[in-house]
Amino acid sequence: MTAFVDALDPVRAELLRAARASADAVRERARADAEETLRAARSTADDLLVRARELGEADGAAEAARERVRAVQDAWVKELVARAEVYAELRAAVRAGVRRALAEGAVPQARIAAATRTLLGTQARVTAAAEGGVTAEVPGRRVDLSADALADRALERLGVQAETLWRPS
Repeated sequence: MTAFVDALDPVRAELLRAARASADAVRERARADAEETLRAARSTADDLLVRARELGEADGAAEAARERVRAVQDAWVKELVARAEVYAELRAAVRAGVRRALAEGAVPQARIAAATRTLLGTQARVTAAAEGGVTAEVPGRRVDLSADALADRALERLGVQAETLWRPS
């Protein structure tokens, strides 16, 4: 038997070939488009990664700078606390020394009282201070020559020379 040859077989074959060629072309364009999209996505991802690194480095540098400032501030606070403690100890020692000197008569109480009368006048009411020295008053004015006040004034007169306490030996 002979196979039946259909007159439309060549047309079908041509349509099938044309469809395959068209599908191959569409598939090739889709592959090229996908590769271009992938290249663009990789480029964008690389750019974003570079930018993220830059931002991370900037954030890290900023945080490091803030941490350095905090460390300097903490150190300064500790130094100020230490200075205050040293000054308080010095003040207590000077006060104790002035009290001891007044108790031992290094400066007679009468001489300190005379100094208050020189400052306020002979009508000044002079009172002995509990820790040594005197206070004196006239209406509207008061002079404190107690041991602690004399010690505090002596320290105040040191002024910027007190800075030598904080310098290394």
